[in-house]
Amino acid sequence: MNFLSSGFRTLVYKESLRFWKVATQTVAAPILTAMLYLLIFGHVLEGRVQVYPGVSYTAFLIPGLVMMSVLQNAFANSSSSLIQSKITGNLVFVLLTPLSHWEIFSAYVLAAMVRGIVVGAGVFVITAWFAHMSFEAPLWIVIFALLGAAILGTMGLIAGIWAEKFDQLAAFQNFLIMPLTFLSGVFYSIHSLPPFWLAVSHANPFFYMIDGFRHGFFGQSDVNPWLSLAIVSAFLVVLALVAIRLLRSGYRLRH
Repeated sequence: MNFLSSGFRTLVYKESLRFWKVATQTVAAPILTAMLYLLIFGHVLEGRVQVYPGVSYTAFLIPGLVMMSVLQNAFANSSSSLIQSKITGNLVFVLLTPLSHWEIFSAYVLAAMVRGIVVGAGVFVITAWFAHMSFEAPLWIVIFALLGAAILGTMGLIAGIWAEKFDQLAAFQNFLIMPLTFLSGVFYSIHSLPPFWLAVSHANPFFYMIDGFRHGFFGQSDVNPWLSLAIVSAFLVVLALVAIRLLRSGYRLRH
């Protein structure tokens, strides 16, 4: 497994260039969507909801929108690339290369992370003007942003392998990714939920990504960031093993 090989670097470059050449759609559009969320929810709930002491609702909302953008776009990059390659038939040119399964996996996930982080950074630069943002623990911000992007990039890879047409991929996104994202505390603290939904939220790994990420800004969170780190890291390991297994077996790839 040589992550400095020309084949690996070429695949990362190809996957990164794929989204960058249509940046209006893949970068600018998600940033605009996040802006609309901020303007609507911030305008309606600012002054009426305070989650953390001394933190305005708009400031609380911004890290959630940033992380949501990171997650959704990391997933979109790897999943859309793989399903397009399967449908057009050019995936064979990747599978026939001397790249190992780990290199293929890492290239797709790394490119997905690049897109997720680029969009997330863009969302933060635009939305940070609307509230005073602090950086109590910057390292947590970096760690959870990278882990979250890696997890959703891996989930996108798994979805792309599993799906055989765009309808199946859309179902994966609409019935799994979107609900997990919107029920993860992006717009609210889970402690404001009834007991049943509070328990459900604690079973949602997306919650720990966003909560840990938000802790880096305010030094406050709904759960201990070390617990979030442990759960998120374990989730990434499990998903990575599943993705590698699927790549190695050629499931829905070699037919």
